[in-house]
Amino acid sequence: MRVSRAHIAAFLAAAATTAALFGMAHLWAAKRATSASGPPVPLLWKVSDADNSLYLLGSFHLLKREDYPLSADVDAAFRDAEAVVFELSPDELASPELSLAMARAGTLPAGETIDARVPPTTARALTRWLDANDAALSAMGFDAQTFRRFEPWYAGLLISLTEMSALGLDPALGLDQHFSERAVASGKPTAGLERAAEQIALFDGMSAMEQVQFLDEALAAADEGGGDTLKMHADWRNGDADALWRDMAAEFRRDYPDLYRRINVARNDAWMPKLEDRLKRGGDDDTLVVVGSLHLLGDDGVVEKLRAKGYEVTRLCAACAKRSSAP
Repeated sequence: MRVSRAHIAAFLAAAATTAALFGMAHLWAAKRATSASGPPVPLLWKVSDADNSLYLLGSFHLLKREDYPLSADVDAAFRDAEAVVFELSPDELASPELSLAMARAGTLPAGETIDARVPPTTARALTRWLDANDAALSAMGFDAQTFRRFEPWYAGLLISLTEMSALGLDPALGLDQHFSERAVASGKPTAGLERAAEQIALFDGMSAMEQVQFLDEALAAADEGGGDTLKMHADWRNGDADALWRDMAAEFRRDYPDLYRRINVARNDAWMPKLEDRLKRGGDDDTLVVVGSLHLLGDDGVVEKLRAKGYEVTRLCAACAKRSSAP
């Protein structure tokens, strides 16, 4: 069974705050014009108990300039929130150690190269990609020989981020980064739901077979021009939770249940006590929570988990209401 492009998209959506923001991909992002019309329709829910609320906002970790400004719903949630919570805290995201830690985790032991870890067909496809992307590698400070020192998961990740950047998707413009900067500038307290080391371990903990499949599909997606990525971005812009779940997550859960549980369900479960703690605190302080969209979708998502606990849950989407009332 192969890891499909939808699986890669789901993996990046669920686990790539660290990867998308680790400080390299934006150096060569191509800003292509698009025909975006109006602000993105938000994946935004309000979860309330008797005295305070959480605003849950589904992020896309790499965005385009045309994805801003955001909707009035999202801006209102930010203004109302007294604190902002992310997968990783802004302090950790801004730390120079973050990119170094990922690079260390993704580098093979001395004397080893990726060619010994992958089948010959994968090695040949990687050589073709390296030859075609010499300029991008130079912009990152790499050459082909250095790239071959990386583990397959790290090579696949860099290839995916390079291709996403070539489509105009930039981690420096991602929703996490946007609200991290706004929160710091406005003096709102911030926090992270987990540590960078935990996110890096999600990648580094992939099995040898999963790593090769991940690299193979990253290379295949590069050959095919990024259609799946653009569709996922369009679904996010349209606020289409059903399409994102159906095309990105449901297949992933069906075909790779163990990996899905590790990168999505287990993390959602670990976050729940931290989110509930903010609801149970005395006073009326509200919190905006910005996490990858996959974490909010489906019956495994934080939205439904909190609803099942008895909290009042409402989707905030003025554009959705307009759609439903249209003739």
